[in-house]
Parts: sequence; C-alpha cells; structure tokens
Amino acid sequence: MKHTISVTVENKFGVLARVSGLFSSRGYNIDSLAVGETENPAVSRMTIVVKGDDRILEQVMKQLNKLIDVIDVTDLRSGSYVSRELMLVKVKCSTRKRTEILEIANVFRAKTIDIRHESMIMLITGTEDKVQAFKQLMEPYGILELTRTGKVAMLREANNGIVVDEDSI
Repeated sequence: MKHTISVTVENKFGVLARVSGLFSSRGYNIDSLAVGETENPAVSRMTIVVKGDDRILEQVMKQLNKLIDVIDVTDLRSGSYVSRELMLVKVKCSTRKRTEILEIANVFRAKTIDIRHESMIMLITGTEDKVQAFKQLMEPYGILELTRTGKVAMLREANNGIVVDEDSI
C-alpha cells in the first residue's frame, strides 16, 4: 500500500539528507520525494510517498517527528488532499506522426513545450494515473527522455468546500 506523507521542515542545510537517511537506515524505499519552499521561505514542505503497511507508516512518522528540524508530519489519507505530478517527456516525432501525437496530447491536456524536426517535448500535469497513462501512450512513438517531479500534495480544508473537477486544473 502506498502512503503519502507531508513533512514541513526548517529550510536548513542537511535536512533533506537527514530525512532521506532515516528511510535508508531502516531499509524503507522512498517511491517519490518532492521538496520545495512554502509560503514562508524559512520552511520547506516534503511530500514523500512510501510503500508499506500501516505499521511501517506509523514507525516512519514517529521517527520523522523525532528529527530536530521537523516541524510537522501529516499522513495524507485518500480524499483528504489534492495531489499532482508533473512530467516532461521528449518523444521521437517524425513529421507524419506529429499530428497523431498532438491529438493524444490534446486529449490529456498536455502542453507542447518544444518542437524540433525529429522530436517534441510535452509537459503534462495531473494525478499519478493520468501522467502514467500518457507516458504509456507515448511509448510506442519512442520516448527519448523523460523526467517527473513525483507527487506534490496539499491538505484540503476541513469544511465541506466546493470541489472543482481535478482533471481540469
């Protein structure tokens, strides 16, 4: 089972190394890790995706809370948060296949960032499943290069707010 954990930390040298070291020293693999400054430049947010049962999740959260520079650790449960990934993909693209690839990109609301004679680079954002589905559809054309951000996530408000169609964002 995959768990998504949001960790707010002091934006200091070495914090990322200590957090990732905690996982590796206990034999846990990080599936996805995204880190960046928050609205406060002194604080960063880490979104970590880890596989394991509830026992492993509980142990990881306890160990994270013990680290000095950690401000808060939150288990993001399904439905209580919104998340997105970003992927840049460079696809082999002959002139005769270009229209076909652009049509697929349009269905997925992917943006074409660069077009060359033999390749094109597209950007797609969305849920992990959407990004993965787009990647699979691009594979037959020949993926030359690919990079992904991993999941970034944010808690929803506690009240019953308006939910926007998440794929339209």
